[in-house]
Amino acid sequence: MQTRTLYDWFRMSARLHPDNVAIEIASDALTYAELRAAAGRLSAAMCQALGRPPRRVGLLTSRSLVGYLAYLASLRLGATVVPLNPANPAARNLAITEEAGLDLTMVDDTSGDGLAEYRSLAGVMVLDLTGEGWRRFLAPGDGSEVPAEVERGPDDFAYIIFTSGTTGRPKGVPATHANVSAFLTTVIERYRFLPQSRVSQTFEMCFDGSILAMFGAWGAGATLCVAQRADVLTPVRFINSKRLTHWLSVPSLISFAKRLRALAPNSMPTLRLSSFGGEPLTMEQVDDWTAAAPNTRVINCYGPTETTVIVTAYVVPADPAERIESSNRSIPIGDIYPHLEYLLLDADLRPGDDGELCIRGAQRFPGYLDRVENVGRFVEFDGERGRLYDGSTPLTPAHWYRTGDRVRREFGELVHQGRIDHQVKVRGNRVELGEIEAALRTHPAVVEAVVVTVTAADGELDLYAVYTGEPLADDDLAGLVRHLPAYMRPRGFHHRSEIPLTEVDKVDRRRLTTELLAARG
Repeated sequence: MQTRTLYDWFRMSARLHPDNVAIEIASDALTYAELRAAAGRLSAAMCQALGRPPRRVGLLTSRSLVGYLAYLASLRLGATVVPLNPANPAARNLAITEEAGLDLTMVDDTSGDGLAEYRSLAGVMVLDLTGEGWRRFLAPGDGSEVPAEVERGPDDFAYIIFTSGTTGRPKGVPATHANVSAFLTTVIERYRFLPQSRVSQTFEMCFDGSILAMFGAWGAGATLCVAQRADVLTPVRFINSKRLTHWLSVPSLISFAKRLRALAPNSMPTLRLSSFGGEPLTMEQVDDWTAAAPNTRVINCYGPTETTVIVTAYVVPADPAERIESSNRSIPIGDIYPHLEYLLLDADLRPGDDGELCIRGAQRFPGYLDRVENVGRFVEFDGERGRLYDGSTPLTPAHWYRTGDRVRREFGELVHQGRIDHQVKVRGNRVELGEIEAALRTHPAVVEAVVVTVTAADGELDLYAVYTGEPLADDDLAGLVRHLPAYMRPRGFHHRSEIPLTEVDKVDRRRLTTELLAARG
């Protein structure tokens, strides 16, 4: 498998398809030739501001054209890109800046309320692209020299994504150019990205799903159509206005659109492929989406940030009669890509058909930026039993990354059973929250169901269920879980008009728990 740098995936398309539209954001549209030239001019400004090419560049931007220009300009200079989330408190972005060792941060009008605090405390050069001044990079320059493109090796970092850490500090997850090249080589073919494709970008850059959309499109010469926040929440309107062929998002947006009665039959005829990931995809969500987009294939994808975006792409059968009815009514995630290896390890680290998914291979990241975080997150396997990595020896490609996800093989396919850390002990009994949620979703009036834990007065955990859809009597809901052991039955059921989502559109369990406690007084 040939390794290409992340910038080269874009550069090759710019050479082959210079007049194709590369990106559309609001009223702006740039061809590949225009985008490449603009990135070159911006890279000159970056070098001038710093006095040299940067090594690691922070992007404190959100869904803006200048943010995408800065991403390409950074890669062009051989720098590692570190997306920062403008919705974060300034303190978190400052911690990431320090941990990542940034030497330059790009800011614009989308940088958020914490920008002033970030500027004053970051201790790094900040290149100010606020206002309209950045548009000078879109026009032919004044003759000033554009720096040469800097080539990087396969083991150099292409980007670093920061995820939540168990210590309370964000964890830096680097992806090498070799990691991303292996990923793109696979997904561009599987997703049928073509020069005529029009691909949605619903993700913020700080979420690694953005890499699939951005460089899946740019690696094929396709058009990337960047959705603003309001567009994400009204997908039908955005899909039709942009004539999208590819839609990529989390499944929660299907349920959100359905609540707004925005998924009318045949309302998205241009879609040819729809990919969902980041959360379990349910049978009901597939039915709702395909009724509105009758010409689309549906892919259920799965992958932790540590294994470079996604490692599966299960194609849901178009015929509902051929779809697998899994034990938790979620769509299978399918098999791991053939260029990767995987194990399912039980609590004793022995292999089987049900256990924690562990992965190694070309997409597995080289280890956390802070090496202390590697301890316990990898495992060695001798063919019979695993042994946890203790950090006393160097981390090697032979080590398997522990995803923290419980997976089971059913009907020949892998089915996601939930997070290992969503397995809780209720009065001494191990409980899988996803099993209870699946039971509640069997009622046709229930759209979404989330089970959370609340510490009772005696120190034990109590279960509470939150659901959307039509309000139901508690007796009806209790009947849905009557087949479960008594300790798995929720103590209460709470109807809501919607389930709160995090900044990356996943279910916000922490907020649900907090609001539930507040309601109980």
